[in-house]
Order: sequence, then C-alpha cells, then structure tokens
Amino acid sequence: RGLLFLESFLGNFLFSICMLFGVSLTTAVAAGVIMSSIPAVVALLSWAFLRERISRRNAMAIGLAALGIGLFSLTKATAPAEPGSPQFLGLPLPVWGNVLIFAAVICEASYVVIGKYLTGDLSPKRISALINLWGFALVTPFGLWAAWHFDFGSVAPGLWVLLVFYALAASVWTVWLWMTGLKTVPASQAGVFTVMLPVSAAAIGVLFMGERLSGVQMLAFAIALAGLVVAEVELASEDQTVDLPPWVGEEVTHDPRYFNSSLASHPFRQWRVEAGAGH
Repeated sequence: RGLLFLESFLGNFLFSICMLFGVSLTTAVAAGVIMSSIPAVVALLSWAFLRERISRRNAMAIGLAALGIGLFSLTKATAPAEPGSPQFLGLPLPVWGNVLIFAAVICEASYVVIGKYLTGDLSPKRISALINLWGFALVTPFGLWAAWHFDFGSVAPGLWVLLVFYALAASVWTVWLWMTGLKTVPASQAGVFTVMLPVSAAAIGVLFMGERLSGVQMLAFAIALAGLVVAEVELASEDQTVDLPPWVGEEVTHDPRYFNSSLASHPFRQWRVEAGAGH
C-alpha cells in the first residue's frame, strides 16, 4: 500500500505540480532538454533500488545526458536578463522553472522504478485503478478549493473536451499501457522510451508555440539525446551473429516463466519441486 501511495504521489500528484508550474515559468524547449535526462535518472535509480547493472555504455549515456543539460543550463545562466524581469530569491523565474522540471524528472524516474517493482505482484489494470484512486484523494482538496472561486462558464466547450481527453490519456490509458510493458521490460530499458517526452515537448514548442532553437540549444539537445544512442547496441541486421562470452546462458527475455507476473506466483524455488512432481 505504501508503494502504491508513493507511485501515485510522485508519478501523478507531485509530477503534475512540478511539470505544470515549471513549464509556466520556463519554455517548452528548455523543458524538453531537461526532460531528456529521464532515461539516465531511471538507470541510476534502477541500479540503486532494483540492483540493475549499469554497463560502461549506460554510464557513458548518463554522462552525455548530464553534459547536454549542463551546457543548456550554462547558456541560460550567461544570457543577459531582460530589464525588470521578475525574480525569486535572487534568481530569474525561468531558472526556478528549470528546477521544477528537473524535480518532475526525479518524480517520473521514481514512477518507473516503483512501477517495475509493483508489476511483480499486481496486474497493470489494478495498479492503474489504485494509483488513480490515490491521486483522486490527493487532488480533491485542492480541486475543491480552486473550484470555489472558479468561473466554470469561462471555459469553452472545446477546452472541456481537451481536459477530458488529457485526463483519460495521462491518467488511465498511459498508466495501463506503461505498466503492461513494465511487466516484461527492465526499468532501465523502459526509461529509454521516455525520450519521446523531450522530443515531443521541443517539437510542440517549435511548431505550435513560436519558439526557436538556437545553435547552442540544438547542440545541447543533440548531446543529451546522444546518450540514448550510445545506450543501444546497433546491429547490421536481425540475423547478425554476435559472439558472446562462454558464461552467457540461455536467452530468457521472451520466456514467460521469467516474467515478473509469473515469478510472483511460481518463484525459482518451486521449479525443481514441480519438475520432480511431474516425473
């Protein structure tokens, strides 16, 4: 129950707060570059909590992601601030927006790692239902307070449709599909697919919000995404023969017996007993 609460609190509640307030203070392009670090942060948390091994290739990928984000932050820090631009604690608001976006990255990475652990005991549909119930309980007090002073008539019908679609897509369909994939994919590998978050954020910023990528920003974005390329093993074709060391055993990635859902009900210690009973 504690993990289900953390999954909802970090992945739904706190992530949404950090993301929405962060994007409101910074640009979509900046948010996209910072969020490109999600796979690296997922790998680090997977190593720390799930004991998933980080290879040299993955370590290089993490370094490239950090370099890209650092380069982008450096260009933002050295850029001259506009006269009269609002600040908080001596720092421009866009800097605080970037901090909130990175906090959202930590929340998302925690969501992946905790979700991977939960799929060993619970079905994707059950996880989706329970964490959304926790999310409803967490958000309802704030929603009631906001609704007390909100003019619902000012919202156009088209926006209501978008809000309903956003709620279903982000809170129901995405969670179910994500947890279904996590049942059979390592958390560190699943983190690679989060690259679509920064790519889509940057694309929307450029295509629909009138933002532009400077040369340095494009370089920073490319370096951060290069980490994902480094993390992948590229083969010339699916039939290419790979020389494996003698200690490598049978490939079990797609063997249903090794899925978390299967191991939860039939752990290794029962295999020999069941095999003996079969004889």
